[in-house]
Amino acid sequence: MTTTAARRDRQREQLIEAAERTIAERGLAGLKARELAGEIGCALGAIYNLVRDMDELVLRVGSRTLARLDEALGHASQGALAAAPEDAAGRLVAIALAYSAFARENPRLWRTLFEYRMAEGAEVPDWAVAEQMQLFRHIMAPLGALLPEAGEPQRLLLGRTLFSAVHGVVAIGLEEKLVAVPRRELDHQIETLVRLVCAGLAADTRLIR
Repeated sequence: MTTTAARRDRQREQLIEAAERTIAERGLAGLKARELAGEIGCALGAIYNLVRDMDELVLRVGSRTLARLDEALGHASQGALAAAPEDAAGRLVAIALAYSAFARENPRLWRTLFEYRMAEGAEVPDWAVAEQMQLFRHIMAPLGALLPEAGEPQRLLLGRTLFSAVHGVVAIGLEEKLVAVPRRELDHQIETLVRLVCAGLAADTRLIR
């Protein structure tokens, strides 16, 4: 790699790290290209030699967030598997609780994954979609053990539904809306929800189609 290319890569990494810090501290509204340029010591226009546009910059920050979330879910899943290899529902509970903990600990970065809207007409690049879908492997594995007769399309749909349910409880709970589950009860209610879903699916295979 040439010196120029290496310098560009370092500066690009510095830009992404600066954007990540800004979002973590101030949220998306605090992300300003001019301020980022000043922080990493480059001209405003030079930012767009490092990333295509602000959409790509936010997606790159999201990539780092997803990697950390992936690691957290992986640790939770492996810990639950080691403790009780046959308890697929327990693994799903552990994953859901790790997701809730990550959201509480990284609220602005976590919200950015779902709240950011790209420029009109822009499409999410394939690499970003692939990273998002990769997270579902943590849910698919215990669902496969819980529902061995279900096909992969069925399990993927159930996985998305279960994720949506847990995400909704977490999102509303952390916003502390009028109908939100109180924060002190959030994890208990998440566990109750996941175990009830798992028990229902195991008890009545007619729910799977």
